[in-house]
Amino acid sequence: MKDARTAAEVFASHGEALGAEDLDALTANFADDAVIITPAGVKRGKEGARENFVQLFTDLPQAQWDMKTTELAGDIVFLEWEATSSKNNATHGVDTFVIRDGLIQAQTVRYALTPNA
Repeated sequence: MKDARTAAEVFASHGEALGAEDLDALTANFADDAVIITPAGVKRGKEGARENFVQLFTDLPQAQWDMKTTELAGDIVFLEWEATSSKNNATHGVDTFVIRDGLIQAQTVRYALTPNA
């Protein structure tokens, strides 16, 4: 059996897929039983992750991402970020990931949107 990817490797893959808006690659990074918690509620599994990213890309199409803070401690990644797009700007973006066995097991995400005038 292939060795599982490290948290840093999963996070790097996730970042590349996010920039490319590649839903298949993004969801492939999540465990089948992953939990994604947002202010809108809890989503589960790869399908929940896909729904989450469809919403993110609807809110922020072809965004320019600005990572303010990236902290990796063992299997936990903490992010603070902002993003700009033609539709909206996002501020106060905060994500936390728990990555085990080469996959994202849990994610929390929150951001504030401001429509562009």
